[in-house]
Amino acid sequence: MRVTILCPFYPVTVAMFLAATPVHADEPLFGFINTTDTLPKGQKELEQWVTLREGRSQGDFNLVQTRTEASYGVSDDLQLSGYLNFAFANTFRNTPSGETAPPEVFADFASDPDRRFRKARLETVSLEAVYRIASPYTSPLGVALYVEPSIGPRTRELETRLILQKNFLQDRLVFAANATLGYEWRKLLADPAADPGSIEATNHWDKETDVNFGFAGSYRFAPNWSAGAEIQNEHEWAGLDPFNGSKRTNEAWFLGPTLHYGGRHFFATFTTLFQMPWAHDYANRGADSFVVNGITNADDFEKRRFRLKVGYYF
Repeated sequence: MRVTILCPFYPVTVAMFLAATPVHADEPLFGFINTTDTLPKGQKELEQWVTLREGRSQGDFNLVQTRTEASYGVSDDLQLSGYLNFAFANTFRNTPSGETAPPEVFADFASDPDRRFRKARLETVSLEAVYRIASPYTSPLGVALYVEPSIGPRTRELETRLILQKNFLQDRLVFAANATLGYEWRKLLADPAADPGSIEATNHWDKETDVNFGFAGSYRFAPNWSAGAEIQNEHEWAGLDPFNGSKRTNEAWFLGPTLHYGGRHFFATFTTLFQMPWAHDYANRGADSFVVNGITNADDFEKRRFRLKVGYYF
């Protein structure tokens, strides 16, 4: 990009300043999309996430999730991280039928459909490994693989992700794409309204598969500052077979802006996503559908998501 101004030295000064801006290897430009960047060998990082998921077609729905992360660069291409994940929910008459229902991360708790549900918990403990196959700074396309197993009270999860990254304009313009496959097991309480003899009438492990696709772009418009946008397409299946079309349950789209600041030791990223009116409820039809005005109110979806990430490098 060429800058035209009366002072003939200004473009050169700006270019040198941008080039001198500190760039850290795993600095998260996006709130919900991963890039292929990893910590250099021996470098350490502490990171704190806060995510607010709120809003349904009616009633109150607020879910706050926090992640406290410690990461270490095992090599220039392999990063290991550990997380503590907490959640707090506050819901009331948040379903299309006007009943109270907890979010999915609290689905293993009993709730009264006529009373407010308020609960806090340790959600899971997670380990994460990111291995970079190709760097976008030395190859035409950056490629990385991500795996994250999690375990918590009556919860088991396994998430894998393919990460792609392409840089332009001397790395000031960054695009990233993610394809995510996630498996979830939740120990649910018996449903007293279920048919006797059915699995729902007993304490059981509920199984779910998530297949998500994400794309994001960000441009460094000033020293230390980048802005862009993210889009997410999320799919759910009952059971552990995402190729079984009869088990497909939900689909939703999210879109919104992201802003990033990166200093020498500190960074912060803030992203807002809005659910687009393109949702589908494949498990329920007609009056039983969780989709209202194109927005799904299923237990793992909401109208808006806000995420703040802050971190410090050592």
